[in-house]
Amino acid sequence: MIRVEVAYARPDKQEIVPVTVPEGTTALEAVKLSGITEMFPDVDPDSNDMGIFGKVIKDPAAHELREGDRVELYRPLKIDPKQARLNRAKKKGA
Repeated sequence: MIRVEVAYARPDKQEIVPVTVPEGTTALEAVKLSGITEMFPDVDPDSNDMGIFGKVIKDPAAHELREGDRVELYRPLKIDPKQARLNRAKKKGA
């Protein structure tokens, strides 16, 4: 068994859930086992992007976790960062 954490954050609430899972558990399996979807019903483990300590995982269903890993669930962006920068620049120039 290994210990990992599953983390999710919204502007109003953040949770880091410690989970003990068998060796060979994938990031997707750990998220489902953590119960984080009960705390945050808006989380869909099958479609949310995930990462380990800030590095995006391409295939969470195949990424095996190691002792101490923290699986992070990412919210979809509301606006592309380049577009947001452009909007701020236009606003400042006006």
